[in-house]
Amino acid sequence: RRARALPAAQPERSEDAGKICPICGGTGFIVADLPIDHPEFGQAVPCQCRLRERQERQLRALQAAGMPESLRHLTFDTFMPELAHLSADKQYSLQSAFDTCAAFAQHPEGWLLITGTYGCGKTHLAAAIANARQAMGLSVVFMVVPDLLDHLRSTFGPQSEVPYDEFFERLRNTPVLILDDLGAHSSTPWAQEKLFQLLNHRYNAHLPTVITTNQRIDDLEARVRSRLQDSGLVSQVMILAPDFRTGKGSGVTDLSSLYLHRDQTFGAFDAQRGDLSAEQRAGLRDAVALCVAYADDPIGWLVLAGTNGCGKTHLAAAIANAFIERTRADVMFVVVPDLLDHLRSAFSPQSTMPLDRRFDEIKRSPLLVLDDLGTESATPWAREKLFQLLNFRYTALMPTVITTTSEPKQIDPWLRTRMMDLNRCQYLAITAPGYRGSRSQQEQRARKAPRR
Repeated sequence: RRARALPAAQPERSEDAGKICPICGGTGFIVADLPIDHPEFGQAVPCQCRLRERQERQLRALQAAGMPESLRHLTFDTFMPELAHLSADKQYSLQSAFDTCAAFAQHPEGWLLITGTYGCGKTHLAAAIANARQAMGLSVVFMVVPDLLDHLRSTFGPQSEVPYDEFFERLRNTPVLILDDLGAHSSTPWAQEKLFQLLNHRYNAHLPTVITTNQRIDDLEARVRSRLQDSGLVSQVMILAPDFRTGKGSGVTDLSSLYLHRDQTFGAFDAQRGDLSAEQRAGLRDAVALCVAYADDPIGWLVLAGTNGCGKTHLAAAIANAFIERTRADVMFVVVPDLLDHLRSAFSPQSTMPLDRRFDEIKRSPLLVLDDLGTESATPWAREKLFQLLNFRYTALMPTVITTTSEPKQIDPWLRTRMMDLNRCQYLAITAPGYRGSRSQQEQRARKAPRR
C-alpha cells in the first residue's frame, strides 16, 4: 500500500545521513493510502526512519547500561587457558571453556551456561565473547545481572531516556545477550519475575544467550533452573580452575589446614629412631612404605592409628603433600573438631557459603584427610554429619585418610565396620611411642643446633 507524508512546518533531519527523510519528509509519521471504509483510514503511523531511530536509541541505552569500561580489555587474546600449575582435569576444563566460548563468539547458537567458582575466568570469557562480537561490528549486549535489575528499576522514573517497556523489549529480543553473575542479585519477587520473563522469552524464541554463575544450578529459582537444564538448548561449560585473583593454585582449599604441615614430607620423617626397638623401627619403615604407595595410587581408605605423637599426622600430611605435588588436585586436610566447627558456622546468616555447598565441597574432595578422629564432641548432630560424610566416601570408594588415637573397640560400630572392610580400607596400627620429647627428637635437635 502507498503512503503519504504528513505536512511538517520544520522538517526533521535523519541522524545518520543528515538529510530529510524522503518517505515522511522529516515529520516522522506517514498516513497510509487506504480506502475510506478501512478501520485505519487517516491514522498516522511512525515512519521507518522513526522506528530505526527508536531501535538505535534502545541499543545505545542497552550498551550504556551494559559492559563496564573496565571489562573492555578482556579478550580471548588476554585469556590464559594454559597454566602449568593446574592439574590435568582443571587444565582441560579451562581449555575446553576457552574453545567453546571462542566458537560461540563466531557462531552463536542456543544458550551457553558458564559455571565455576569465584575468579575462575567466567566473566573474562563472557566479556571476551562480547568484545569479539563488537569487534566484528555485530550486535551484542553484556549485562551484569544486579546492574540489569537496577537499570530496569530506573527506567520507571520520569528522567529515563528510554521507557521501561522499550528497554525491556529490546533486551528480550537483542540478537545476543550475555548475563554475567546470575544468582548474585537480590531474590525479591519482583527481581525473580523480571528475570524469568526475560529468560523465558529468550528460551522460547531460542535466542542466543550466555549466562555465567558461581551458584549451583540446584540453588537457582525453580523455573530458571528447569530451563538451564534443557540439554537440547543449553550447553554447560564447567570451569574447575581455582580463583586466579587469590593466587591459589596449590590444590589447597580455604578450609584445609595443610599449609601448616607443608614441611611434613616423607623425606623429613624419621623412621630410624634410636629410642625404638628393632621391631618398632621395622614397623615405622613399613608404615612409611605403605603411605608412599598410597600417595602414588590412593584408592579407598587408609586409617593410621596410634598414640599421640607417633607420626600419624606427619604421615597423613606427607601423603597429602605428595599427592598435590604429583597431581595438583585439590586436597582437604582438616582436623575433625575444626571441620565440625566450620560446618556449624555455615548455618550462620553471615556465612559466605551455605552448609550444603560447604558439605558438598568436603564430600567430593579428590583426597580428604581427617586428622584426629575421635576427639570431636559426640553430639547427635556431629555423629550424623560424620556419618553422612564418611558413608558417602566409603560407598564411592573415594580416597580418604583418617588418623585416630582411638582403639577399634572405642570407635562407633558403624564406622568400625567400615574401617575393618579389607576390600575398601587399609588399617595401619603404629606401635611406636610418641616422638615428641623422646631421645630421638632430642638427639635430632642437638644435631641441628649450631656449633660454637
